Amino acid sequence: MLFRQIFDRTSSTYTYLLASRPGGEALIIDPVKEHLQQYLRLITELDLKLVQAIDTHTHADHITALGDLRDAVQCTTIMGERTHAHCVSRHVREGERLDIDGVRLQAVYTPGHTDESFSFVLEPDKPRAVFTGDVLLIRGSGRTDFQGGDPHRSWDSIVNKLFTLPDDTLVYPAHDYKGMTASSIGEEKHWNPRLAGKTEAEYVALMRGLNLPNPALMDIAVPANLACGQATLTARDDVVRHG
Repeated sequence: MLFRQIFDRTSSTYTYLLASRPGGEALIIDPVKEHLQQYLRLITELDLKLVQAIDTHTHADHITALGDLRDAVQCTTIMGERTHAHCVSRHVREGERLDIDGVRLQAVYTPGHTDESFSFVLEPDKPRAVFTGDVLLIRGSGRTDFQGGDPHRSWDSIVNKLFTLPDDTLVYPAHDYKGMTASSIGEEKHWNPRLAGKTEAEYVALMRGLNLPNPALMDIAVPANLACGQATLTARDDVVRHG
């Protein structure tokens, strides 16, 4: 399998490009607008045909490349069925599978960071990895204080859904702020300081006490991302972490 992890330094965002073979069809998860040409160059170099572009949720700290990729290569843009974006080609439901040329993903509804967040399990019949968006991070979890976020739903999504995957399932989040590139379900069960050994009540209290400032780009990014990254942009500010 071809697997590439691309990092945006400004927003600490990871984008993932997957294909089963050189010369085959590919999909991309959580692409960033500023890296459009890098994605297109990589797709050309690997002789891939990009057929699906996925956002795990409506991001608040960067502009998505979904719309630009759709225009450039005529791929299908995909988000979960609860997204408020009006520009998405396909909406996936809980348990729905995406199959492209030897790569299979299963959609898992994992609200908490936002009310429309989805994760995607790679090879769900024998899980190899899960792309968690912002709901579960490496040794952390996505903030729950805007865009319909809720710490109780975050706990449920992580503990009662993601943590039921096999311990050796790799965890690939949409962000990391400390230089980590991947984790595993087993690691996060045992070593995530927000979750390991905590009750739901303790987790909720912790998340409600974070008191983080809004992402600096939020007022620009959210409206732009509801238009798949193609709304008119008037400014670009420094980005603060989700937490």
